[in-house]
Amino acid sequence: MSFDHVWLNAHLATMRDGTLGLVEDGAIAAKDGLIAYAGPRTSLPDHDAPTTDCGGAWILPGLIDCHTHMVFGGNRAGEFEARLAGASYEEIARQGGGILSTMRATRMASEEALVAAALPRLDGLLREGVTTVEVKSGYGLELGAELRQLRAARALGKARRVSVATSLLAAHATPPEYAGRRSEYAKHVAEVIVPAAAAQGLADAVDAFCENIAFTPEETAMVFEAAQGLGLPVKLHADQLSDGGGAALAARFGALSADHLERSNAKAIAAMAQAGTVAVLLPGATLTLRESQFPDIAAMRRCGCRMALSTDMNPGSSPALSLLLMLNLGCTLFRLTVAEALLGVTKHAASALGFKDRGELAEGMRCDLALYAVSRPAELCYWLGGNPCIGRVVAGAAA
Repeated sequence: MSFDHVWLNAHLATMRDGTLGLVEDGAIAAKDGLIAYAGPRTSLPDHDAPTTDCGGAWILPGLIDCHTHMVFGGNRAGEFEARLAGASYEEIARQGGGILSTMRATRMASEEALVAAALPRLDGLLREGVTTVEVKSGYGLELGAELRQLRAARALGKARRVSVATSLLAAHATPPEYAGRRSEYAKHVAEVIVPAAAAQGLADAVDAFCENIAFTPEETAMVFEAAQGLGLPVKLHADQLSDGGGAALAARFGALSADHLERSNAKAIAAMAQAGTVAVLLPGATLTLRESQFPDIAAMRRCGCRMALSTDMNPGSSPALSLLLMLNLGCTLFRLTVAEALLGVTKHAASALGFKDRGELAEGMRCDLALYAVSRPAELCYWLGGNPCIGRVVAGAAA
C-alpha cells in the first residue's frame, strides 16, 4: 500500500468512542496529510514508505487549546498583586483595570508588536504538543483594534506550523467611549464590527462575555443574531461570576461552546447537551481567581454534555502558558478522570471549535500527532510541571 510516512514502535491513545482508545504496539500511516491507518502494528498493510521509530512513545492526536486570548499588549502583574492584597476581580474591573487595562495597551500596539509578543506564548504550547489553537480578539473594543488583533492571530498561523482558529470577542467589555451606553456598544458590535470582521474573513466564530460586569443576555443575543445572519457560529463566556442565563442562551443559539460555567445550573447544562454545545472548562481562571465554586461536573456527566479543557490564556484572570498544566488542574480541581481530561484537549476541544477532521486517531482524520515519552497517558495529567513531548506532526509532516 502507498503511504507517505509511517510511525512505528509506538502506543496509541486514539480517543475513539469516548474513551482513551488505547492500542499497545500500534502504528500510524499518513497519506496526503491525513491518517491512512491507525491501529495495531500487526495489522498495518505492507508498504515501502519512510518510517519513524518512536522508541516506545505514546502518540495522541495533536493537542487543541480551544480557548485563548494570547494576542494582547502589556500584562497585568500589578493587578495580580492587588488581588493578593484582597481586591476582587470584579472590583478591579469596576475601577478601570481588568479588560480595559489591557485594552489600552493593545490599542497602542502595532500588529507586528502583537505578533511578536504572542509568538513566545504560542511556542510554549507547541512544545507541549499543541497543533491547533483558538485565539480571541476582545482587547481592542473598537473596530480597528479588534481587526488588528484578528490579523495578528492569522499571522501566528503563518509564522508557525499550527492551525489557528479565530474568534471575534468585541463584546468583551464596554469601552470608555461608550461609558454608560453599554447597549449602544452591543448594537455597534452587531451592526458594524461583526459585519466588518466577516467581510474580511478574519473571524471563524463570534464570542461574547455574558455577565453582570459585561453584557446582558438580550445584548448578547443581538450580537449572536448578527453573527449567525452572516453565517458565523457563536461561542460564549457564560456564568463565570453569576448564573446569569449564559449557558441557557448558548444552548438556545446552538453555540459551539459555552465556556467557564462555574455557576451554571443543571437545567441549562442539560439544554447545552441537547443542543450539542460543548462545555469548555477553564481551571486556570478558577485557580488564579481563587474561586470556591466549580463547574457542575456531575450534572455534565449525567446529561452527557461533552467537556473540553483549555488554558484561557490571558493577562488577567488566567495567565496560563501550559495546556499540560491544565490537564492536571482539571483532574485535581474539578475531579475529571484521565479520559475526560485527555478527551477535553483532543476530540472534545475539536468539537468546541467546530472541527470534525481532527481530535482522534482514525482513518481520514488530519494527521496531527503529539508524541510523548511517558509510560502511560495518565502521566500527562499526573505531573505538575515538566514536558514529556518529544515530537509533533502537523498534516502528516514532522513539525
